[in-house]
Amino acid sequence: MLRKLMMIALLAICIVPVQLLASSHREAPLISNDPLADNTDLYAFRSPDGSNTITIIANYIPFELPEGGPNYSSFGENIRYEIHIKNSASTVGDDITYRFTFTKVNEDPTTFFNIRLGKQNLKTTYTLQKSVHGGAFVTIITNGVVPPANIGPRSIESGYGLQPAPAKYGDLMTSAIKPATGTGGETVFAGPIDDPFFVDLAGIFDLGGFDSVARDGLAGFNCHTIAMKIPISTLQKDGKDVSMAANILDGNFVIGVWASASRPEITTLYSNGNAPTFNDTWIQVSRLGMPLTNEAIIPIGMKDRWNATSPYNAAVEVNAFQGYFGNPELELYTGGKNYSPYGFAIPGLTKLKTDSASLKYLFPSLGGFDFRYGKDGLAGLLGNPLTSGTALDTVGGFAAGHFGSVLLQTKHPRSVDLLPIFYTGVPNAVPYQLATGKDPMNPLTPGKPFINNFLPTLGDMLRLNMAVPATLRNSPDFSSEGLIKAAVLGLLDSRFNKNTNIENIPNMDGFPNGRRLEDDVTTIEMQAVGGLVLNAIGLWTDDYSGQASGVVTKQLLDKVTWSAGITHNDVKFQTSFPFVAEPHRGSIGLQTDPTVAVPFATNTASVGGHQPTSIGVGAPAGFFIGQSYPNPTNQVTTMSFHSAVSGNATVKIYDVNGREVSTLMNARQEPGNYSVQWAPSTATANGSYFAVLYLNGARVQSQKITVSK
Repeated sequence: MLRKLMMIALLAICIVPVQLLASSHREAPLISNDPLADNTDLYAFRSPDGSNTITIIANYIPFELPEGGPNYSSFGENIRYEIHIKNSASTVGDDITYRFTFTKVNEDPTTFFNIRLGKQNLKTTYTLQKSVHGGAFVTIITNGVVPPANIGPRSIESGYGLQPAPAKYGDLMTSAIKPATGTGGETVFAGPIDDPFFVDLAGIFDLGGFDSVARDGLAGFNCHTIAMKIPISTLQKDGKDVSMAANILDGNFVIGVWASASRPEITTLYSNGNAPTFNDTWIQVSRLGMPLTNEAIIPIGMKDRWNATSPYNAAVEVNAFQGYFGNPELELYTGGKNYSPYGFAIPGLTKLKTDSASLKYLFPSLGGFDFRYGKDGLAGLLGNPLTSGTALDTVGGFAAGHFGSVLLQTKHPRSVDLLPIFYTGVPNAVPYQLATGKDPMNPLTPGKPFINNFLPTLGDMLRLNMAVPATLRNSPDFSSEGLIKAAVLGLLDSRFNKNTNIENIPNMDGFPNGRRLEDDVTTIEMQAVGGLVLNAIGLWTDDYSGQASGVVTKQLLDKVTWSAGITHNDVKFQTSFPFVAEPHRGSIGLQTDPTVAVPFATNTASVGGHQPTSIGVGAPAGFFIGQSYPNPTNQVTTMSFHSAVSGNATVKIYDVNGREVSTLMNARQEPGNYSVQWAPSTATANGSYFAVLYLNGARVQSQKITVSK
């Protein structure tokens, strides 16, 4: 995703073998066969509910179907799920490590049901341990509760399922939130949720079909999350509260976050049916920091090695992987058929034209700066007096804050922007400030600060400056475009572009300064690949020639307005911890109101003489005959149903939030087979809907319909 993929991307065209995958869903050959240990996404953001805390969310297990019984997805045993915190560049390894291990118990081996009469199969609990500065792990939570899958109302809200039955599934999530012991002040939730990532999987897999009608390929799927709400003072290297920050870009409040999963090195299976045994040497099998790194940056032949490597292994990170960030393959496909080697195959990336002659009007002898694949970018400035005192300087080296030897590499044009975004964070230093206030003839002069998440460890992590205030989610300035939107406001909005002061520009807390649930990382990362960040700091687009009319040229507008197509999640996020949405429900079940989960034990209304049994098993009063067709649909879909009783038959359409969309039938019918049709209106959004059959006022069955226009 610069995907967390976030773009999901590399493409297979011509003779170039490229792979496209979603965020970190099945992103590498080996981990695709081990979904329980597969990191799908990682988020770290200033908690938006007003407290001085950071929320970290690590998700695992891709593409969970809500209907996926009888063995519903859950965290795996004999897996170490870990969240790693780095808050100091001067230390070796993690400064804080959180380790989760899970245990499953069959409470009733005599049944094939997952939940029945108060017993769960498999009931899952966890232990959370914490290590500080590489010290011994200390247990801070025991017997943490993982809520069961959101199977349906009979299993969850019925007295014949869970006992006591909660009023709604959200109550299970709330009751599973647990504070840790000790002085850290952590609050934890672990369990199934709606997969919060959103992206047009089908379009991207179709040779980068960003110009096609977009459909969220993860809508309706669940995953499993580990969510932690942690005081800033616990994460800050000196134990300081955010009120002690020098300013909102104080570099002492930067942390790096990454997540992993590890399995035992050796598993022994037995032919006599005894349980497997494991040795005590652990091997990392999955890793995630910045979104889309392993999907869109690391080539397929190196993906498994990437997953097995720590970001603290400097030799491997630099020698094996660094070059892919400075010269990313995605640049081969931007700009269209007449601009890049394979642009003809990916017309959806035409508007993301990586600049080939930036600032030509200032450096005519150099022909401008070329940031396309395999070119030199700003490498021609290495040792130039213009870089004196900037981050691009080389005099005094890293100790003096001069990183020119890393940032200005020949044949690696994006070592100046994409490399630091992924590998070090970006400092509040020249030239990494907005063009606001800069000398229009020299982008290597001071401008308006808008980011500082610099933690120079040369390893892929999600870096966050915890001092940056959260942008309220109900603010009219809040944007899924994250730091890109903050840059636009800092350049063009009169509230912020009149000075070069450090001030709170909305969305400075957005990706890639951390990652919020709402951030459209696919769009942001692809805009960055197209060079939009370089443009924002004064390395203007090819079609800007110093004209007095301004820098907002057609090429710049093309990049700013480019979108990956899906800009928000399929369901709304919660406004309180753990902030993620409830998992999608497998069965809608038998109830009178789709927005209210009525306990089955109290729903004793007869359906035309067909009385349900005590556990919901009996002769059906009616049912849908197969699936609707076509499904997915973009125009008209037909569904058939059978009624075994006389009386009123009703078929309604609901969206995923339980809101009624349409009534397709409401009439008295005799026993028999019937058909109805639904034609979604032009205003009907793409996504999942449910057709629900009622007989004599009682809900009988539902079926899922996907709208894809």
